[in-house]
Amino acid sequence: MCGIVGAVQTHGNVVPAVLAGLKTLEYRGYDSAGLAVMTPHGIQVRRKSGKLSALEAELAQNGVPPSSQALAHTRWATHGAPTDRNAHPHCDDRGEVVVVHNGIIENYAELHGMLAAQGHAFSSETDTEVLAHLIAHFHRNGDDLHSATRKAMALAHGAYAVVVISAREPGTMVAARLESPVVIGVGEHGRYVASGIPALLNLTRDFLVLENGESARLTPTGHEIYDARGQRVERAPFRCEWTPEQAEKGGYAHFMLKEIEEQPDVLARTAFDRLRDPEGDVAFEDEFGLDDAALRGFRRLRFMAMGTSFHAALLGQMLLAELARLPGETLNASEFLYSARLPEEDSLTVIVSQSGETADSLRAMREVQARGGRTLGICNVRGSTLAREARHLVLTHCGPEVGVASTKAFFGQVAALYMLAVRVGRARGTLSREQGQARLLDLRKLRPMLDPLFESDAKQAVEAAADLLVPVRSCLYLGRGLQLPVALEGALKLKEISYIHAEGYPAGEMKHGPIALIDPSFPVVAIATPGRSYDKMISNIQEVKARQGRVIAVAARGDRKVAALADAVLPVPEVAELLAPLANVIPLQQLAYTVALRLGRDIDQPRNLAKSVTVE
Repeated sequence: MCGIVGAVQTHGNVVPAVLAGLKTLEYRGYDSAGLAVMTPHGIQVRRKSGKLSALEAELAQNGVPPSSQALAHTRWATHGAPTDRNAHPHCDDRGEVVVVHNGIIENYAELHGMLAAQGHAFSSETDTEVLAHLIAHFHRNGDDLHSATRKAMALAHGAYAVVVISAREPGTMVAARLESPVVIGVGEHGRYVASGIPALLNLTRDFLVLENGESARLTPTGHEIYDARGQRVERAPFRCEWTPEQAEKGGYAHFMLKEIEEQPDVLARTAFDRLRDPEGDVAFEDEFGLDDAALRGFRRLRFMAMGTSFHAALLGQMLLAELARLPGETLNASEFLYSARLPEEDSLTVIVSQSGETADSLRAMREVQARGGRTLGICNVRGSTLAREARHLVLTHCGPEVGVASTKAFFGQVAALYMLAVRVGRARGTLSREQGQARLLDLRKLRPMLDPLFESDAKQAVEAAADLLVPVRSCLYLGRGLQLPVALEGALKLKEISYIHAEGYPAGEMKHGPIALIDPSFPVVAIATPGRSYDKMISNIQEVKARQGRVIAVAARGDRKVAALADAVLPVPEVAELLAPLANVIPLQQLAYTVALRLGRDIDQPRNLAKSVTVE
């Protein structure tokens, strides 16, 4: 969940580029930040608790010299409070070996005790400092930096991505990973390393990814990759199509606002090149790898994900049941490990993850594979662990998502799952060509129908709805059928960035408990758009109003019945029912954003959260 950036070049000062890269990874953690630079007289380190801006202020007062080798880190605290002394980078007690780390070392207490008994003096409460001392122990006894790092990590239990530099070996940088991601950038004048590709787009577009158990030695002119046994691995770089501009705000006040407004274009990027309109079908790229015979052979589906991706997975289950007539279930990935072992031969497990690095989802995927099951990844990041390890893959092509509260990734996931439902339906014969054509036409027609959601009257409606939420401490989101996952997602967005307690509920469950909470200070957000659940939602709204509750309704533009009942209306276009979640989620994202903005919250970096949860 922490962010790492490192660079080693033949010449020039890499410090500004490393700090710029770190800023793009600050969504991974913002409890503290630090920088280490190699100098002719050893390694200089600067660390500061708080956000990256605190480190920048420290560097303005207490700068570092220009350097062609630098290492930086932004932290999400796991061991030790977010203080200056617990911030990364960490060094050994001689200041020779410097380490940054993402992950958790589970046996750090035992290693700490062993090293302390040998005379090592510690200065922090972190598990990471133990690694610096352990690597230094082997380094002092004759091992080069790469060998010392490999020996140290062999003794460490847990998950890690580490990058190490040593004053004894200037011009060398060593990286190693187990479970936590590491990417290596290949440039004309240097080598670079980071937790994620966006951090290095200002330096290179060519990347390698370390696999589990691998390590790498980086120098200004080359790189060597080694497997867990210490054998050399040859691997060609891949070219990333993302641009540095995609990872910048581009004039918006917040990444979240930018990413909300990108969603109509995300639909085009995710879907339109894959649609085969004359055939009424979808053609995924080769990595999908499931032909008609394979798709006909599955008898059940399992979806697994966490957070926002879990809500997209719920919709995927419903869409596949509707269009492909395949039964399925959706599980929180962290709970799958405790489930009964059932036969997997006739099932397909779909793992949904924006980053492709979510620890619980990856562990669940590997457990499915260990049980003999087949896995399909739905992912936004090419080269991620999910993209590499899932047997089958659909990329969402959303572009980098930087805001911690996910928006466009959810949109791309649902669009991809809709296309998957069409593809499977056509393969299984549950959709005719004509029916498939109609479903694809619905998808193409959706893109221009979304534009009014970003016009001034829609924004005024969001502002009016925000008036009802800003003063309260709790609220309820209600939906039925396809709109239940949207209600869950809307509630999650509000609680993530405004810190208002919000619960998403099946509207039919309201009378089984939550109705006791309803009073004038407890608003209800109800999704009441046209479709099979519309009449029931009208009844739910009337039940809330009968108890003096205040209602914010997501409703079709011009729906006078809902307007007569609700205190505020978020108007949406009337679209095909199976695609309504894509339209209905946008005003709920805008509502959460507006409420958080009014309350003065840190929208892109809400407290205690990190974008990519890479530890369990």
